[in-house]
Amino acid sequence: MEPIVVLITGFVALVVVGRDRWSWIVSLRIALAAMFLLTGVAHFGPGPLEGLRADMIRMVPPVFPRPDVIVTLTGIAEVAGAIALLVPRTARLAAACLTVLMLAMFPANVYAALNGIHFDGAAPEPLWIRTLEELVFLAAGVGSALDPSVRKAEARAA
Repeated sequence: MEPIVVLITGFVALVVVGRDRWSWIVSLRIALAAMFLLTGVAHFGPGPLEGLRADMIRMVPPVFPRPDVIVTLTGIAEVAGAIALLVPRTARLAAACLTVLMLAMFPANVYAALNGIHFDGAAPEPLWIRTLEELVFLAAGVGSALDPSVRKAEARAA
């Protein structure tokens, strides 16, 4: 639940604060970056996050080998993607790659929901709620990837 709260409240706050300074797409990218930093860091499990890493490893469907490595690699991808979202030259590509990553990771959420795997001590969200959240995340990723003002800036720079 925390990622969607970070995304939506961050986006709304940034739109209000940056209304005269930057486009809503920039606000969306910053909020999406904050969300991915939050989720990405949780993949590594230092200190109080250690239980989250173990929960993420349990979420990986058993058909995949080495769930610990998968969780580490997806965490690296999320943190790197979050940073790249904040760099104008890489923001569109980062948004597209993170959108693909979200699609690739969604089966783990389905597996967790269908198999009652707890996350951070809480029961898994019902699949329909998790699916709606995923649609919001995907819309944010696609919206960030399709920013037309970036294409104009790239054309001027060329």
